[in-house]
Amino acid sequence: MKLTTKGRYAVTAMLDLALHATEAPVPLADISQRQGISLSYLEQLFAKLRRQSLVQSARGPGGGYRLSRNPDEIAVVEIINAINENVDATRCGGLGNCQENQPCLTHELWMDLSDQIHSFLAGISLGDLVHKKAVQVIRSRQDGLQKGEPISQAVLG
Repeated sequence: MKLTTKGRYAVTAMLDLALHATEAPVPLADISQRQGISLSYLEQLFAKLRRQSLVQSARGPGGGYRLSRNPDEIAVVEIINAINENVDATRCGGLGNCQENQPCLTHELWMDLSDQIHSFLAGISLGDLVHKKAVQVIRSRQDGLQKGEPISQAVLG
């Protein structure tokens, strides 16, 4: 399966946005700081996410990004697809030319796995992730660290 850093970062950044853009747009610099993702890399990812209408940008003072829809309406697979990532477990990219221009012995197995992964990611929304207790604990820790709180306070929230 090929899920690169680009896909992981895009999902992470979108989840951060879902957690923090409830009242005002979130600057990419804030996401960069909380998640340890390069600002220039985030700018590239968000350009693609904006083109696919997953996020909206607001310019000027207090500007940044917000989700274009409710987090419950954005499936993780949409984020992966928006940045041209793919969750293909085959060697041939699903073309069936894995062995001497023909399907290999395990081609159908890897195609089925790819379908399962796609279905799994299609069944999880950003809203589902936002409501996970572990995500809320990590959010509290990251927000506390960003405010300069001691680690014990940041973890306890």
